[in-house]
Amino acid sequence: MKKTLFIALFFLVGCTGVANSQQADCQAADGYRFVCGPTNAEDLVRVPGTDWAIASGMAPGTALFLLDTPRLLAESLYPGMLPRARQDMARYGACPGSPDPNTFTTHGLTIRATDTGHANLYAVGHGGREAIEVFDIDTSRGSPVVTWIGCVLMPEHLEANSVAAMADGTILATVLIHPDKTFFEAISGQPTGGVYKWTPGDDGFALMPGTALPANNGIEVSADGRTIYVAASGLHKIVALTNTNPARQIGMTEDLGITPDNIHMGENGRLITAGMHNEDPVCGSIIDPETFNLATIATCSRPFRAYAIDPATLATEVISSGPATPSWSNATMALEVGDDVWVGTFSGNRIAIRAQE
Repeated sequence: MKKTLFIALFFLVGCTGVANSQQADCQAADGYRFVCGPTNAEDLVRVPGTDWAIASGMAPGTALFLLDTPRLLAESLYPGMLPRARQDMARYGACPGSPDPNTFTTHGLTIRATDTGHANLYAVGHGGREAIEVFDIDTSRGSPVVTWIGCVLMPEHLEANSVAAMADGTILATVLIHPDKTFFEAISGQPTGGVYKWTPGDDGFALMPGTALPANNGIEVSADGRTIYVAASGLHKIVALTNTNPARQIGMTEDLGITPDNIHMGENGRLITAGMHNEDPVCGSIIDPETFNLATIATCSRPFRAYAIDPATLATEVISSGPATPSWSNATMALEVGDDVWVGTFSGNRIAIRAQE
């Protein structure tokens, strides 16, 4: 299966996933609480220094959702009725302008604080063009105000999956499966993707040699910028790479028993990732190339598990888990919010909340 077809299937199942049959019901169930409304909230990030969070939207209509974490409420953040734009021509002058609000959807996210009361949000953008879209998030006057400030286009025929950013404005983006590779190669453990890097002043993204993994998915970078952490979904592990040219693999976690998706640095300095169980007696196997069927997997509710990972030793600890429930499935990430873990999904109309273990 080519990657473009793989992405298309994600959007297809996003309209028919298990949670969408529960539009009117947002009650707690099976030990979960929910924040309802966000469509296909594949990734979430905390807005630094606030109780707000932002969720992506992998379906046309609302590309970014604003989450009030104490009140468990969600609302549309971008594009809204009048999307704000103020292009940073010095840094993003090669960008052809703000995304089309009618087709724009988002995938992986990352956020970095800039000035007091401001942060830069980086979003993998689909719909109309493939790019990393950059926004200023202003919390200096209370509720966050989002303004698009630029983009970096992906190389032709490539679709990004996840994004990380460094203090100097460098952007790292993963490509899950290159056009000459297949999804079945990825779940068979063969290298299919890579990490792409853009530094301010570069003409565009360039592939980092040495970063090919089976299904390069989530990505994060260490505080000192020396180490890149990539969720290798086809290996069911998190892999640590040097941020050098070429990159060098320096370690990996144990097999997590899940298909890890997004990965983020938690507020306590541990890496946080999550995903669906690879093996389930009801839904079957995610990792068997002979029986794998994305549409079946996406519409069959599976248990999830979230891990905290020591970035130095890559030792793992389960911080939350939950059973299959008819209300929600298709876990893609985890975000620590107080004593809870918020879990995103690539297919559904809600974010799940589960207590930390």
